[in-house]
Amino acid sequence: MKKKFFLTVCTGLVITISGCGVSTINPNYTSSNTDLMRIGGDKPTNKEAEVVNMGSYCLKVSEKWKADGKTPDGQTIWTMDSLRQATPCQ
Repeated sequence: MKKKFFLTVCTGLVITISGCGVSTINPNYTSSNTDLMRIGGDKPTNKEAEVVNMGSYCLKVSEKWKADGKTPDGQTIWTMDSLRQATPCQ
């Protein structure tokens, strides 16, 4: 019984020590798709809402930019919200 307890404690210590020894991964605040996220600068301009004909129905698509936090160096993170709403075709 003492051997199991000792082995469990030793295993826990090894896992804890090895976890603390691993270097931290630095966050990457870049996006290859700037249509969805941008870092820093002024707020991007919002597109006008558009109606897209999908065949048997239409969609009204609205896209708006919003500030969604800051990077550690103080730059604003801009993300795009997209709203799709079914609407009658004209």
